[in-house]
Amino acid sequence: AQARFNTILVDLCRDMWGYISLGYFKQRVIAGEVGSSTMPHKVNPIDFENAEGNLGVANALLHHFSAKLPISRWQRDLTDSTVMRAVGVAAGHMMIAYSALSKGLSKVSVSENALAKDLDRAWEVLAEPVQTVMRVHGIEKPYEKLKELTRGKTIDAESMRDFVNTLDIPSDDKARLVALSPSTYIGIAAELARQI
Repeated sequence: AQARFNTILVDLCRDMWGYISLGYFKQRVIAGEVGSSTMPHKVNPIDFENAEGNLGVANALLHHFSAKLPISRWQRDLTDSTVMRAVGVAAGHMMIAYSALSKGLSKVSVSENALAKDLDRAWEVLAEPVQTVMRVHGIEKPYEKLKELTRGKTIDAESMRDFVNTLDIPSDDKARLVALSPSTYIGIAAELARQI
């Protein structure tokens, strides 16, 4: 169970590393901290890297314990005592990892500008509400039509609005769809969040 928990944290470390690399999160600069050995301007996600590495070492030991300790050779096996001496090593790596992860999380903040720019480049997400309205009004093959418009293509506000304006739907629904943007469309997310 501990190794599974650690694996979830490894995934968090990797995700945070990626989001920081994409600029979605900013890291607070700590005076005196080395961000990169060759590029002094960089602020590397070292706490997440440290946590990931220590969780990996801990999990390697935990997996070995789970495979080794249930097995005994002819009731005369002293290997268990040797292996048990390393339990503290695994625990130590976990403690270092948890501390590094906590430190890393305490140093990040959301980069709202980066997220907004990225979202504004994703007009294809509006295929969902457009398709839903098309279905409500009985337009044939809405999925296929939007797939043709969006799949593998860069969609911008103009191309999405041009498509909506070609639809044979009531003007009030058309106006609602044309007024949507990637940052304003959340579907039923708020309702689903309240059900948790």
